[in-house]
Amino acid sequence: QVQLVESGGGLVQAGGSLRLSCAASGRTFSSYAMGWFRQAPGKEREFVAAIGWSNGNAAYTDSVKGRFTMSRDNAQNTVYLQMNSLKPEDTAVYYCAAEYRGSRWSFNPNYWGQGTQFTVSS
Repeated sequence: QVQLVESGGGLVQAGGSLRLSCAASGRTFSSYAMGWFRQAPGKEREFVAAIGWSNGNAAYTDSVKGRFTMSRDNAQNTVYLQMNSLKPEDTAVYYCAAEYRGSRWSFNPNYWGQGTQFTVSS
């Protein structure tokens, strides 16, 4: 099993940047595909990005391509989501997720963090 703890939320102005972190427990972190989802008020949870377990390549939803970058540090059991050029519509609770030997292209996590909120002000 893996436990996930997100951090880095807060308040940022439109156009600004923020980095979210997700620390994972467990000794087999490198075997997990990791991802980020978000849920805005009144909306369903949506996929944001995922990174495969076997390499460092990431996949992104169209609305964040070119603005968000996901990375992982297997030595630190941590994944990051660097968010630039933030927009008010990026406001949401962001959740970290994990799937054992999953794929960034068909990411179906079975482990979730508690979420971290951040707000982009206009």
